[in-house]
Amino acid sequence: MTFEPTIDDLLRTLAPQVVGVLTRRYRDFTAAEDAVQEALLDAATQWPAEGVPRNPRGWLVQIASRRMTEQVRSDQARRRREELVNGQIPADRRSAPGADAGDDGAHDDTLTLLFLCCHPVLSPTAAIALTLRSVGGLTTGEIARAFLVPETTMGQRISRAKQRIRDSGVPFRMPDYEEWPARLDAVLHVLYLILNEGYASSTGPELRRVELSREAIRLTRAVHALLPDNAEVAGLLALMLLTEARGPARTGPVGELIPLAEQDRGRWDTTAIAEGIALITAALPRGPVGPYQVQAAIAAVHDEAPTAAETDWPQILALYGVLARISDNPLITLNRAVAAAMVDGPAAGLTLLADPPSALVGHHRLYAVRAHLHELAGDREAAIADYRTAARRTTSLPERHHLSLRAARLAARAGR
Repeated sequence: MTFEPTIDDLLRTLAPQVVGVLTRRYRDFTAAEDAVQEALLDAATQWPAEGVPRNPRGWLVQIASRRMTEQVRSDQARRRREELVNGQIPADRRSAPGADAGDDGAHDDTLTLLFLCCHPVLSPTAAIALTLRSVGGLTTGEIARAFLVPETTMGQRISRAKQRIRDSGVPFRMPDYEEWPARLDAVLHVLYLILNEGYASSTGPELRRVELSREAIRLTRAVHALLPDNAEVAGLLALMLLTEARGPARTGPVGELIPLAEQDRGRWDTTAIAEGIALITAALPRGPVGPYQVQAAIAAVHDEAPTAAETDWPQILALYGVLARISDNPLITLNRAVAAAMVDGPAAGLTLLADPPSALVGHHRLYAVRAHLHELAGDREAAIADYRTAARRTTSLPERHHLSLRAARLAARAGR
């Protein structure tokens, strides 16, 4: 299936680039974001009817710049009126800032914007949430689901982060080399979450959002070019390549979800797999070993197996044991339970899920994994119940269809 980007895909990709241009030009990240959102609304209305401009990024830069200029002039006029009322002489009579000479928005500031949003003035959680919104183009609801928190909580968190960046006066520039360690963990986590949302969309009619996956890989390549000797950066890039290599086989002719064990491995991207394996093979000996390297190693074991039946599950289970010790992530518990079931039987996996992390309670993925393990154990009634609960709780239409179909098939076999 050939990926044809839609206008929404194009706007999502261009948005952080335009925010970067305006932030560099006007030195006001919050105002730039607001102006770009208005320009995106104009584009979403006009482009479907009039066609995409020859230079879509330049169009957005022009419209958003006009919005910012109008806002700056309005603010200056308001201040002058206030100063006149108070009997003061306006201290600043400069005209509103204009475009940099020769700056048509062709320069890509996305990486600089990424590091700005991950500035140490923000907590790691706030930095990641803000960056997913400003650089990844994810909605507040999608980010909330990634963090397993209510949407209102996430909206407040993002608003406070934007205000903190504005109040801090942080300059819009790439950090110096000695500044990178303080931001790198947040940068990598953001890129990882963008890839995850692209690989398995948390909501909507499509299972994959290819434009997000491609942008995550593009930006991670850029970070890897800056830090070629960093093992975790290499591990993350390897993980992305090894995971996304399976993307074309994850959906059927009408976009339906195809589980890993049922995929046509002939559709996997062998070039991406080879690159990913080379990256993780070179990164692991450099150490120290971090969570992205371990996850890349797990992905490599899956991708190297000629068939699902030949997967080295004992090695995968051992790697998940390592991952559980170095990374506190509730979703690791789910994946480790599946690996345990494949090695020691479904009862072992269900035991690991008997007391799940609080963040997983009520989450559709917990019910989906538990349903799969009950099915493996031959407990049809429990499997049907959990499949149906998972289907009700997911906001992804392909996942809902897949889970409902699994429940229906089991019910048909049981004669119900």
